[in-house]
Parts: sequence; C-alpha cells; structure tokens
Amino acid sequence: MNDIYQSITDKIIGELEAGTVPWIRPWSGGDDPFPRNALSQRPYRGINTIVLGLEAFCRGYTTHQWLTFRQALQLGGHVRKGERSSTIIYYELRQVEKADSEPLAEGDDSEKRLLPLLKVFHVFNLDQIDGLPNEYRAAPDTGPAWEPSEIAERIIECSGAEIRHGGFRAFYSPPNDLIYLPLRSSFRDQASYYSTALHELCHWTGHASRLGRKLGKRFGESAYAMEELIAEMGAAFLAAHCRLEGQVQHANYIASWLEVLKRDKRAVFTASAQAQKAADYLLEHAGLITPADAMPLAA
Repeated sequence: MNDIYQSITDKIIGELEAGTVPWIRPWSGGDDPFPRNALSQRPYRGINTIVLGLEAFCRGYTTHQWLTFRQALQLGGHVRKGERSSTIIYYELRQVEKADSEPLAEGDDSEKRLLPLLKVFHVFNLDQIDGLPNEYRAAPDTGPAWEPSEIAERIIECSGAEIRHGGFRAFYSPPNDLIYLPLRSSFRDQASYYSTALHELCHWTGHASRLGRKLGKRFGESAYAMEELIAEMGAAFLAAHCRLEGQVQHANYIASWLEVLKRDKRAVFTASAQAQKAADYLLEHAGLITPADAMPLAA
C-alpha cells in the first residue's frame, strides 16, 4: 500500500523531467480546470488534483470529470474494454484502541484514538466510458472567438499532416505520425493556436518520410532540447511569414537550450538552418515559395 506514495511521486517527477508543465499552457482548461467526480460533482483535492490533472493532460482527455467503475454502471454506462484506470487516494479516520504505553493528553480519558488510514480508489475519465446520459458528455467545440489566419490555415491544410483536436495536450507523436492539439476554442487567441500548431508541424517535418532530420551523436542527451529549439525557431519563421505575433510556446525549455548553446558554439547555426529547412518544406507545399526561394543551408 505504501508504494502508492512512490508511484505518484515518480509519475510527477517523470513528467517534470520530460519537460511537461501542464499548468502552464496557452489554452484554457475546457469544461472545468479542476478534476471532479461526475456523479457527486465534488472536486478532488490535494494530491488527487495533481494526479488526475496530469492523467487528463498526458492522455489527451477532453474533460476533467471522473467516475469509479461502479458509478459508471450506476449511471447506465460501461468502461470500454482495455481502458486503464487512474489511481487516487483517500484518508479515512478510524478509531483504534490506544496502546497501554501511549500517554493520554490532558483532559482525554478515552481509550481510543483516531488514526488516518490510506485507501486507494480507481477512477475512469468520462472519455473512457460509453453509454452515459447526454448530460455527462463533453460540450461540442463551438469554434474559436478569434479570426483564423488565411496563410496559416493554408500551411496547415497543404501540409497533409493528420491533426487531431481534443484533450489538453499539444504534441507530435513520431510512432503514429500524428499531431495532437487542444480544441481551437480552448486557445486564448490567434497567435497562441497557430504558434502551437506550427511548432508541432515543424516537429512533423522531421519524420523519415519527409526531411528525415537526424541530430546524431553530436548533441547526445541534448538532442531532445535541440529538436525543441529547431521547432520553436521554425514556428517563429512561419509565424513571421503569416504576419502573426510569434511567441515561445515552451518557456520551460529555455534552460536546456542555453545549456546546448553554451556547450556548442555552432549549435545555434545548426538549429536555425534546420528550422529554415522545416519552414521552407511547409511553405513550398503550401505554394507560398518556390524551390528556388529556398536557398541551400549548411547544417
């Protein structure tokens, strides 16, 4: 039972070490920023807030509402086969007999004391449950309140990238060759959405079937930070082409970027060259530049 403490701690440490800071992002939290039980509508508290927030973020769920297996059945729903539960904890105060050697507090003549006992529960996000009444379904996306960018939309559409909207996380999955983005209506403004989308598109260009970007042994353990720097620079180049206000989407990577740049004085030249190649690839496919416009760049 005590392993639950280490399990939860390890999960949070792992997310932080991977550069994931889900409480800082350019989009809103959807229906409700705080995880809550869908049946009682009571918000989860303490460590459960962090754990379920991370679960929703990392698995791309579109809602912060959760149910136990029995609660889902109670509402007429059923958890889909193969779905994995998320673990939460709860302390229950129980009366236990006091030991003979245990000192009594002044004025306390009782023979029992309250002891907090740890209990573990397993819950499922509503996205994992079928057959629930309509009121437990996520509200449909109503579209953004900001005006779309014609040029940025053209770049995205002409790329041919498969983009799935939903959940609370923005990332590119190399094994699946898919881009995942939150709903457009979740983003605060035009620049936030397109800067994020263009950043992930720049990652997408590095696939073996496209530019085949390989950073090799030169950057070693810093290759991940280098790839993030390339994607961020590429997104900035594209944002400028779209007349959008560029912004750093991953401020939490700045420290690792500085480490790379201080270690290798040519790293910034390599990053900018690779970023330009990524931007040119997308601009060419959108018909916004010709191959002749893309000048050869040293890697």
